[in-house]
Amino acid sequence: MTAPLAPAPDDRAVRVVIADDQELVRTGFRLILTARGIDVVGEASDGAEAVELVSGLRPDVALLDIRMPGMDGLEAARRILERSPECRVIMLTTFDLDQYVYAALAAGASGFLLKDVTAAHLAAAVRLVDTGDALLAPSITRRLVERFASGDGLPPAGAGGRSVPARPAVHRDLTPLTPRELEVLTLMGRGLSNAELARELTLSEATVKTHVARIFAKLSLRDRAQAVVLAYETALVQPGEPGS
Repeated sequence: MTAPLAPAPDDRAVRVVIADDQELVRTGFRLILTARGIDVVGEASDGAEAVELVSGLRPDVALLDIRMPGMDGLEAARRILERSPECRVIMLTTFDLDQYVYAALAAGASGFLLKDVTAAHLAAAVRLVDTGDALLAPSITRRLVERFASGDGLPPAGAGGRSVPARPAVHRDLTPLTPRELEVLTLMGRGLSNAELARELTLSEATVKTHVARIFAKLSLRDRAQAVVLAYETALVQPGEPGS
């Protein structure tokens, strides 16, 4: 998560809602983003407020702290993505490999950032997910999924005593996929980039991108982060198997 991200070229100002129970964090992020041409349209101090703000303001991206009083960021992400599926969600966390991140990715979040992220990386990350890409590199997502796919790393309850499912239910029908698309999804689940997929399958990168786009469309996936989670939850990839 430390490699710099190149901002996506776009003249349109990305609209963002920030949710964090610490006012200092919200203020710092707002100053960073606005200084870089990103429009912070709302701030929330808890998950419930974030859900209402996103519903009313329709931002492009929501930055959600995972741990907040009342409704936590995980539940807020679920509700936001149910009500406003066009919104991209980035989870904010203090600790790398936070135990809630796997569930957040399965719920549809496009990635996560550590709160000590650099100013340049924060702005570039917001622009990146706004383009429809996933914030997490496939290899990072894969390590996350491997750690939590079994549920061993998840706590029994979230904020307010709510249950946090060990394995978010994904009963996805893979039958619409062609044999080649299943192969591509499996390799994505093992963390391969488009370039690596092209080499592995002896295809052009353009052809690989077409396969990836079709997989996303057929399975209603938002990005590669969800594709990796899906590959594990449907047992296309098993934690610890060669190449995963």
